[in-house]
Amino acid sequence: MDSGYPTEMWRDAVPSDRGEPMSFSREVKEELMQRDSKARHCLLAGLAVILRMEGWIELESGGEAAIYLQSANPYAVRKCFTILKKAFNIENDVFETETEIHGDGRIYRPVLRDRELVKSVLKALKQLDNKESLSIPEAVVSPLLLHNPCCRRAFLREMFICVGSISDPSKSYHLEYVCDSSAQAAQIMEVLQSFDIRAGMVQRKKYYVVYLKEGEEIVNLLGLMEAHRSLMELENMRIYKDMRNSVNRRVNCEAANITKTVNAASRQVDDIRYIEKHYGFSRLSDALRDMAEARLEHPDASLQELGGYLNPPVGKSGVNHRLRKLSELAESLRGGAR
Repeated sequence: MDSGYPTEMWRDAVPSDRGEPMSFSREVKEELMQRDSKARHCLLAGLAVILRMEGWIELESGGEAAIYLQSANPYAVRKCFTILKKAFNIENDVFETETEIHGDGRIYRPVLRDRELVKSVLKALKQLDNKESLSIPEAVVSPLLLHNPCCRRAFLREMFICVGSISDPSKSYHLEYVCDSSAQAAQIMEVLQSFDIRAGMVQRKKYYVVYLKEGEEIVNLLGLMEAHRSLMELENMRIYKDMRNSVNRRVNCEAANITKTVNAASRQVDDIRYIEKHYGFSRLSDALRDMAEARLEHPDASLQELGGYLNPPVGKSGVNHRLRKLSELAESLRGGAR
């Protein structure tokens, strides 16, 4: 058996409990399943992804030839059959009665056993040379399949179906592709960069994770993959969260200003009472005395409101100037008392 299709890695498989609410990842994948490429070269790019990430190839010289798929990811299986029909006019299904194979801790079932058809598919995917030697790319697919932007879109779409996941946007913004090798992750990042999408990469145990954490970058990627319904859902959530954060900031700012005003007014009242006891209002100028009496009478008033209580009225800056003079006098008196 000749294979270059690993994998002992986690996949975002569909849960069997249909009573549970559908996760956002599943919503996106369900939507992507409805997006089929029209051009054959795009179909080939997508099929190459599926066979690399979810498949196993058996090609013995002059002997057995077969293409296997993991059945744990029904999205990838369905999309594989769709592409085989559109690109090669091959109508197939999983051979349930055929012997399954086990590799890398996974179960694979055959989807194509005709040797000539297998060779035809592999040649189209740039994985079989003229001498019929199987050549598995170190990355995900041959770069020859990714010349066109439309093919790179198909690449990203099928990669998400195979190894992608996205968090619930109401909780956080996080989209990732989980890969077996750094070469696979590097190719994903290269394709994303071709669309000016900035991604990060981190090694998580023995896997390589390409991730996006910015809402705008994730929106751009969903648009490229043509997941427009999911894109709008995420955008609506972004707008809601931005509005909520804006309101919270405003409320917090106003609360802080109120606290600051109350604390300042409390200090001013303390200063004025100290002046009244240890200096006397009679020794103050008319302007400062009027200001002191107005503050004691209206301890919760703002500077602007205090100015309106004076006769004649005084502006906010004038009120602030007089209160500062009173505070300086109180501080001077306290210093003298010490």
